[in-house]
Amino acid sequence: MDLKGKPIEMESLIEYQEGSVVSMEVIKKELGTVTVFAFDKGQGLSEHSAPFDAMVQIIDGEAEITLAGEPHTVKKGEFLIMPANVPHALQAVNGPYKMVLTMIKSD
Repeated sequence: MDLKGKPIEMESLIEYQEGSVVSMEVIKKELGTVTVFAFDKGQGLSEHSAPFDAMVQIIDGEAEITLAGEPHTVKKGEFLIMPANVPHALQAVNGPYKMVLTMIKSD
């Protein structure tokens, strides 16, 4: 699907699937990626870390994002920057949510 040069509502790019996490890369370049995710209620990503800062922007619902063991609730319209090399996890607690993950692979 060619998305270039067209206005697109980010939330409409991906649909929820029962009991699943769904993702779609919107941009994939050597220096970084932009990926849209849809998490069904109860779904998440287990604790991990990345070598670069990453920004999570919630575009539907709300997420619980844990950074270095500290939970944060991030709601639609809000974003959170996950620092490089800091363990983090994401969870759909109060219902499904959609997010955009932007990772720039540079200092």
